[in-house]
Amino acid sequence: MKYDYLVIGGGSGGIASARRAAQYGARVAVVEAAQLGGTCVNVGCVPKKLMWHAGQLAHALEDAPGYGFAPLQPSHDWARLVADREAYLRRLNGIYENNLNKDAVDIYRGQARFVNPHEVEVDGQRIGGEHVLIATGGKPSVPDLPGAELGITSDGFFALTQRPQRVALVGAGYIAVELAGVLRALGSEVHLLVRGDHVLRHFDDILSHTLTPYMQESGINLHLQTSPQALSPAADGVRVTLSSGDDLEVDSLIWATGRRPNLDGLEQAELALDAGGHIAVDEWQQTSQPQVYAVGDVTSAPALTPVAIQAGRRLSDRLFGGQSEAKLDHDCVPTVVFSHPPIGTVGLSEAQARERYGDAVKVYSAEFKALHNALLTHKQPSAVKLVVVGDDERVVGLHSIGPGSDEMLQGFAVAVKMGARKRDLDDTIAIHPTASEELVTLR
Repeated sequence: MKYDYLVIGGGSGGIASARRAAQYGARVAVVEAAQLGGTCVNVGCVPKKLMWHAGQLAHALEDAPGYGFAPLQPSHDWARLVADREAYLRRLNGIYENNLNKDAVDIYRGQARFVNPHEVEVDGQRIGGEHVLIATGGKPSVPDLPGAELGITSDGFFALTQRPQRVALVGAGYIAVELAGVLRALGSEVHLLVRGDHVLRHFDDILSHTLTPYMQESGINLHLQTSPQALSPAADGVRVTLSSGDDLEVDSLIWATGRRPNLDGLEQAELALDAGGHIAVDEWQQTSQPQVYAVGDVTSAPALTPVAIQAGRRLSDRLFGGQSEAKLDHDCVPTVVFSHPPIGTVGLSEAQARERYGDAVKVYSAEFKALHNALLTHKQPSAVKLVVVGDDERVVGLHSIGPGSDEMLQGFAVAVKMGARKRDLDDTIAIHPTASEELVTLR
């Protein structure tokens, strides 16, 4: 079977590109080995955000006495939360399938294995494409340590039907931070093993240096400058031997040490890889093979669902929609960390800006407590930073941590993308009392 467009991978980027191509009249097929929707829908941003909401509700119950409510100690049913979450995800899987069917995209279930750059085999059936898109995503990384198989990954976290009473997480990135916050909020004893001296080391300092001590204050046991050396079975779970020489016994250990590109079955496509092991692409998503493209986490682009979706759609606009210049601009990509409290960031960190622009960089920042904390004894921190460049103080980075940072970022990201200067923010009337007003009143 030969198609105009053969898409390998039914995640966010692949489906978005496939549907856009089909809407232009192309004959399109999608091959997916697992559930439609990819990482985001099944073991990523959607179930993670639902778990984060559960954690937020737990924090709200803790805060309730500060606002005159009698102390509440409701029980939490983890198994019910997981069952309801999974039922919702299955509905999303069905929506993805219905949308593909509506656009007349053929769906093949199974592992695609390339036999040449423009043809794959799926369960004994050969399928070809004039244009081929690889959107196979990524998968969790597990370090090569003795007993590493005794731990689970972030994928395994979403398979837990019972909440672990004691849990260790290994990592300092957004996955580790987010899962640690959820588990602590819902009642687990949490140990976070961090190789360095703070979390989120690739984010602006104001974010990592605000969140790290607060995680400790909120009851997460941070083991800084500590890494696991080996795992072994324990009576009730896993024994973790630490670089300090100590042992830590937990019900579960979660590897949150990053993700790597999913290259399974791609060997015969003979694609060039970059230094990080991702499929190498140019600004047009073109790989080293003619008319073979790649988008999403299998490339070195930011591992964010909206990035994959936009890259996939713009590729189809160019290939099938007559838009010869359509491509994704990777500058000023906003992102949110669903920590407790959440983080929103767009553009360059202060360190990145100084490396690029040197002495032309100026920084405005503030630390504060949001009004929500006024009647509480346990107060979440908030902080904001603007990174500006040049005499006109063009904003090249905007960073926020604290309640509301997740939802307020999108509007500010539009401003940064449009080239806003600090005086544009200064000229904007503040909304009071809000956390977002801090970004238009910085001095």
